[in-house]
Amino acid sequence: MSAKGVKCLDRGRGSRYSWVVTKLQRNGDEVVRQQQGRGHQPSAPWRWSEYLAQVGVLEFVTRWAGHALVLILIGAALWFLRQSDLPRLLALQPQPQVALAAEMGEATPAPSAEQTVSLPPWKPAAPAAQGVARKISLRTDVPSRPREKVIQYTVQKGDTVFGIAEKFGLQPETILWSNYDVLADDPHRLRPGQKLNILPVDGTYYQWHKGDSLRVVAKFFGVSPEEIVDFPANDLPPDTDPDHPQIKAGTWLVVPGGHRQFVSWSAPQIPRSNPAVASILGPGSCGKVYEGPIGTGTFIWPTTLHYLSGYDYSPQINHYGIDIAGKLGYPVYAVDSGVVVYAGWNNWGYGNVVVIDHGNGWQSLYAHLSRILVSCGQAVYQGDMIGSIGSTGRSTGPHLHFELRHEKYGKVNPWNFLP
Repeated sequence: MSAKGVKCLDRGRGSRYSWVVTKLQRNGDEVVRQQQGRGHQPSAPWRWSEYLAQVGVLEFVTRWAGHALVLILIGAALWFLRQSDLPRLLALQPQPQVALAAEMGEATPAPSAEQTVSLPPWKPAAPAAQGVARKISLRTDVPSRPREKVIQYTVQKGDTVFGIAEKFGLQPETILWSNYDVLADDPHRLRPGQKLNILPVDGTYYQWHKGDSLRVVAKFFGVSPEEIVDFPANDLPPDTDPDHPQIKAGTWLVVPGGHRQFVSWSAPQIPRSNPAVASILGPGSCGKVYEGPIGTGTFIWPTTLHYLSGYDYSPQINHYGIDIAGKLGYPVYAVDSGVVVYAGWNNWGYGNVVVIDHGNGWQSLYAHLSRILVSCGQAVYQGDMIGSIGSTGRSTGPHLHFELRHEKYGKVNPWNFLP
């Protein structure tokens, strides 16, 4: 048997020998031989590897030992996963395909009964140490609902028709229309302590009379019978017959959206040719036909003050004049030349009144005077003093109620004609 080797001998101080490794190669097999020096023995693993190499199975055993080690590591990993919550947490994550479909706007298939996920038991979160605590409130805020019933309001000092209407979200005319028995369509009749009906909506308030027809009443106020029947505050059956309703006399009905003409409480047009038509207004009417100066058609201010102290020109509350400020006794002047056709007391709330006919279609009215300085039929000229400011009649304080009217245009806004 031939062999090829290299033999190394290393001698040191004290004649110590080291290991000599001889490498033999025959037919592709490798054999490692170790020679023992003095004072040292090889370890047990090394002797086993030397033995396996001598018998030719070292490579086979090494390969299968590596495979066994991989299998042991895989088994250990599976055991670890089973003992932990990692699979449950991974199951909660959305599938990549589903998430991609959601981003692309595609329909996501519904999970089947087999695709169930067991969630970990719920544990309440610990309260934050610095959180904001919610306090218990025994008060419950109930949203406001539209009012359906008619209520009563007691007039307070300083109230006006406009102010009361604004307080309840209504139009001023609704206050007058629903309280004719108290105010008679006259805003100057308003007094502290009066009880006023306040409707839930804009409209009129009508007291039913025996023999009334619901169809006729609805037509008078410009609404349909169904609007009156359907309004909750009226408590009428839905099948109420418009022509023969079974409504008890004296019943008050809300007419939602209803309207009517105001009953005029101001002085009518009093022509100088027949001033007696004003006799219905009171003892200040004049009974004879008069002739006199003709006005120019331009006007001056009737008082020394030129601002309001009361109601403005407001047809919506049946107030067709302006209440000009002034103190008791301040002079009142004729705004244009003409003839006096009314001078005296007015029974409809104006107190002491003077009416001047200007002969050109215009008339001017001065009310609530403390004294009158002219008489029936007297000719007056622009700027003449005809009386003094007062608070007679239905008045809440000294002021001048002033009106301008024309035989063609009716009661006009004085602001449009005063300088």
